Amino acid sequence: MDVPPTDQSSQRVGRKAPRKVSVVLRTLYFYWQATRPQGAMFALSVLATLGFVFFLSFGNPYVVALIIDKVTTTTVAPSEVFEVFGPYILLLIGVNVLGQVSSKLQDYSVWKLEIRANYLLATRAFDTLSNQSMTFHSNRFGGSLVSQTQKFMSGYAMLMENLIYAVIPVVMTAVFTVMMLVGTVPLYVGILVALLIIYVTVAYLMYKRVLPLNSTAAAAQNALSGELSDSITNIQAVKTYGREAYERGLFDAANRDVVRADSIRMRASTVRGAVTSAIIVVIMMLVVVFITGGNAWFGISAGTLVMMFSYTYALTMQFNRINLMFQQINRGFGDAHDMTLVLDEPTLVADVPDAAELAVTRGEIACEDLTFWYADAEEESKVFRDFSLFIPAGQRLGLVGRSGSGKTTLTTLLLRLSNLQGGRILIDGQDIAQVSQVSLRQQIAYVPQEPLLFHRTVRENIAYGCPAATEEQIREAALKANALEFIEQLPHGFETITGERGVKLSGGQRQRVAIARAILADRPILVLDEATSALDSESERLIQEALRNLMEGRTSIVVAHRLSTIASLDRIIVLHEGRVVEDGTHAELVAAGGEYAYLWSRQTGAYLTDE
Repeated sequence: MDVPPTDQSSQRVGRKAPRKVSVVLRTLYFYWQATRPQGAMFALSVLATLGFVFFLSFGNPYVVALIIDKVTTTTVAPSEVFEVFGPYILLLIGVNVLGQVSSKLQDYSVWKLEIRANYLLATRAFDTLSNQSMTFHSNRFGGSLVSQTQKFMSGYAMLMENLIYAVIPVVMTAVFTVMMLVGTVPLYVGILVALLIIYVTVAYLMYKRVLPLNSTAAAAQNALSGELSDSITNIQAVKTYGREAYERGLFDAANRDVVRADSIRMRASTVRGAVTSAIIVVIMMLVVVFITGGNAWFGISAGTLVMMFSYTYALTMQFNRINLMFQQINRGFGDAHDMTLVLDEPTLVADVPDAAELAVTRGEIACEDLTFWYADAEEESKVFRDFSLFIPAGQRLGLVGRSGSGKTTLTTLLLRLSNLQGGRILIDGQDIAQVSQVSLRQQIAYVPQEPLLFHRTVRENIAYGCPAATEEQIREAALKANALEFIEQLPHGFETITGERGVKLSGGQRQRVAIARAILADRPILVLDEATSALDSESERLIQEALRNLMEGRTSIVVAHRLSTIASLDRIIVLHEGRVVEDGTHAELVAAGGEYAYLWSRQTGAYLTDE
């Protein structure tokens, strides 16, 4: 059984850059940006929390203390109970009503706040990911990005709920305790405050030690999601090559990383909890001593002793939750860590300020002194060095060359999916680096080698580049792409769901749907990158005429290994290591006897000489 080494995922996780404190501040910044538009709702949640803590945790014991003092100092006849204690009873009822109203307002406002903020956070994450370059996406698992987005949103909910239900109650419980008792038992309050300061200091120092562990645990979870996504996305390759055990080994290695990271975090959190719990025990010892000797030593009334116990007990219960509170805050920041880095990552391909809209009237393309290498490659590994090419408006140009010669890269640069390091590309005299990317791509119909289909209906996939298309126009495009016949034979015709990445369709069917999309888009510039590579010979023959009609009057760039696809084009150039080594018509290049003639002979069988 071919099982990968168990530390492979560990190494992948270990390559992450070390967590910086500034990431926490940036996370808070993004969360505040989502909270600020809901300022009124946030203020309501804070005020409701104050009311909840004051009325239920302090109002109740205070009224009860007044009743106890009344009972111990006044003799009340049975007939006088409601007369004497009626105001106290009404006060107690009022305090509880206000406390419960505050509690419900607290729940409502937090829930409402999270719903609105999650919408803004999800939108920010989607906009960032969708506007990032193809280089960015090619270096990341799609599943990990989805996981990071979900964790980023759940991190907000975790932090907001801890702020409203834990942090503010803890702080205000301490403040209210001091305010209510300092005038009566100042010595007790002084000792209590000193112990609380020690508690908070210890908890914070241990919190700082645990915080990086949460980032590591979140990274391990994201790596696990990435492994799962990668295997499921390529499940056909896994099954056809019998590699289930290998993929399970990769997943198990990532899963063990999660267990390892969570275990380390758990042990650190448990130690922190034990230390802080010991301080809570000391605080309760203090309150027991004061309650038992308070009347004898300081003449403290019974009602006040009850208040002291109630307030201190409420305070210790709140502080006892600090361990869990810090653990969840740690986890929230850890979950948000990776997406925060993504949100702060510079966009490799960005529009210039006030980018103009591209206006295409002719479709003339000029590449001037292009210099380009991929962002993750060395400068010495240049794809293009001072590369120039002029394509007149309406010309149908074929790109030929061996793998790695720069054919697809040239179309990528024309679509501005990557930025040039030098030179420029002009369309009708307009530098594509100075126009908006959306306006550029809305002028180009692109059909790649691997059809890009959504998990949507056939109709939606064909109309993707022209959402306002009529039923008749969609059917006409499908007919021209030789796709109508097979579409009508699908279980639900145009309403058939294609599956993720079009998995329910054959390769040729997917390609014809993609070509139908390009036909319907009807754009002045057409880019076909091996667009007929997945078609059988009969389908290719049937679609050639449709493609010729589609290219008529449009500037067309056709990348092809199958040279029969481009033999009838106006012009063919042959690329080799980023340079144009041949340029001419099919007949001219065959007659020249160069690289193109060699490739043509191999594909047509002309290289088979008489034996």
